[in-house]
Amino acid sequence: MARIKLAYVGGGSTRAAGTMASLAHQGHNFDGSEIVLIDLDEQRLDLVQQIARRMMSARGLDIDVTATTDRLAGLDGCDAVLTSFRPGGFEARVLDERIPLSYGVIGQETQGPGGFFMALRSITAMKSILEDIKKACTDAVVFNYTNPVNIVSQAVSDHTETAIISLCEGPIVYPRMLAEAAGLDPDKLDVTSVGLNHGSWSVHHEYDGQPLPPMLRDIWTDRADDPELTGQTRRMLHLAAAMGSVPSGYFQYYYFEQEILQEYRNKPTTRAEDILAEVPMYWAHYEEQARSGDPQLDPARSRGGIHELELALDCMAAVYNDRGETMPVNVANNGSVKGFPDSLVVETVGRCDADGVHSVPLPDLPAHLCGLVESLAYYQQAAADAAWNGTDREATQALASHPLVRSISVAEKLYADMARAHRNHLPDRLVPA
Repeated sequence: MARIKLAYVGGGSTRAAGTMASLAHQGHNFDGSEIVLIDLDEQRLDLVQQIARRMMSARGLDIDVTATTDRLAGLDGCDAVLTSFRPGGFEARVLDERIPLSYGVIGQETQGPGGFFMALRSITAMKSILEDIKKACTDAVVFNYTNPVNIVSQAVSDHTETAIISLCEGPIVYPRMLAEAAGLDPDKLDVTSVGLNHGSWSVHHEYDGQPLPPMLRDIWTDRADDPELTGQTRRMLHLAAAMGSVPSGYFQYYYFEQEILQEYRNKPTTRAEDILAEVPMYWAHYEEQARSGDPQLDPARSRGGIHELELALDCMAAVYNDRGETMPVNVANNGSVKGFPDSLVVETVGRCDADGVHSVPLPDLPAHLCGLVESLAYYQQAAADAAWNGTDREATQALASHPLVRSISVAEKLYADMARAHRNHLPDRLVPA
């Protein structure tokens, strides 16, 4: 089993307790390892550390968990670095969601202007982290969950020698969500998706050994007028039936743009405001469980549920135990998806072993699915470049290229407003004078 030193940057976040539950769940894969929680908030770090230590002890695991606000010291000698942080917190996300709506544009965490400014903030913070990694653990591999994971990975892959693998459960979660919406058994699915993170389609799709798309078309025909089929699940079933492929849930923002925009305008609070209202409940639950001899997280009172960032730990276990397993990953294409540059970070299937994570060749996306994905791919590259070393003018150009913006006048005004709102988390080169 792997004995590694893992630094978790973001180890005091609302998701950190669930991540420690994931680690404890498969702790046998990491027995003898050291975990270093790194964050800015000492009190919350201490709380997560208490929970983690009690979880490991209750399961008889030899996993040491320490915590520090000194990032450089915490990174010293690490084999792996897990990154999951949110510059500006949920307060910044509120701005990402609210400001675009005032311009008639969807405000969302990883899509459109909201996702763009999340990328600018995340990459700004990541550059500083990478400088510390270069000093403290040059050969460490970064396993990234910081959103938007595709743009963050693109910037790091293009501009540094640091190995980075970004993970997201979307290719696992969305087919199962679609199956449940269709009244099918998710365990009978065999689905493989490719494209971009939060922008992938299935290229292999079977249900119990039979082609899935014809089933979905028939189910949609029967249920199109079903009043109980609503919201995202309705949109996903409709989209899958129409396009003959299982979509990422985030495609709803493009194929049902006006419908969702109206829903957001009618809703009194944004998603970030809803989460902010729940944050005190999360920490109260964590404080309660930190006093337990065997902490058990309640999914209804834990941010993200009780097993967070699980795919990253699966990937680490496969790499450091040389298992040669395959799983969804976000890495440089290197021939996995035809029609895209080798350097483009794509969401694909990767083989994970002692030599790292390697993308595997997969079937082509059919023509009718390529257009939007290609547009988002060019935007991804432009956004990554602007975030890493661009000017405010180049960042405005990147924002204008996003399919949800599509207007230079809106892009210019929207960029100026959002850059000033987020100026404390951006370099001066990205803030208009």
